Amino acid sequence: MDHVAVLALFDRDMREGARPDAPGARVERVGEVVRLVGADKGWNGVLWSDLDETSADAAVAEQVRFFSGLGGGFEWKLYGHDRPEDLGQRLRAAGFVAEPEETLMIAELGDLALDVEPPEGVRLLPVTDRAGVDLVADVHEQAFGRDSTLLRHQLLAQLTGDADTVVAVVALAGDVPVSAARMELPPGARFAGLWGGGTVEGWRGRGIYRALVAHRARVAAERGYRYVQVDASSQSRPILARLGFQPLTTTTPYVYEG
Repeated sequence: MDHVAVLALFDRDMREGARPDAPGARVERVGEVVRLVGADKGWNGVLWSDLDETSADAAVAEQVRFFSGLGGGFEWKLYGHDRPEDLGQRLRAAGFVAEPEETLMIAELGDLALDVEPPEGVRLLPVTDRAGVDLVADVHEQAFGRDSTLLRHQLLAQLTGDADTVVAVVALAGDVPVSAARMELPPGARFAGLWGGGTVEGWRGRGIYRALVAHRARVAAERGYRYVQVDASSQSRPILARLGFQPLTTTTPYVYEG
């Protein structure tokens, strides 16, 4: 993989040329900033910017004013190659709080090892309705220890309004949900995004996460996507590397609570 070329393509396809992520959301370009304004209870944030030392502070202040005017917080999704180099420091000075850094990992689907099945006694259940969404949200609350109200609302809105743009799956041990994940399928893009792969404690280390990655990647390939991308934690990075994903840069969520 040509890392420089694929990263540039990712920036054009998924950040500068981003599409709304749910019914009712909108993507706006304001100067050298691309932001996503979520639908009711949806995610709000800055996806891409092309700033320098002379324009960064004003652009940050403008986004703070805009999203504060909407009455809520938002996220500035900062990548390791974004400019200026001290943009993270400028965001912190403006009141943002950095969450843990992750690694942007990308794989070309033709290069992935996809002959991975769940361990014995575990089956994968496609999510198509509210009951399935509830299972995904419950697993995520157990796996990540945080509220899943936003995820529950957005995933249900996607499945109801534009089901072709999202795939969600739950891993069941018998009838007990033990892992869950989803995949975003932006129309017209070359990248499918893998999100939210989480396994409850006690079921980790058994290959369930690998099976969920392979399952979603197979679906992406069937639907004509060329690449899959993941914002990988330190725990998932080695698993993804063994499957064929490559690290291209880092990504850090900077959150402004307002």
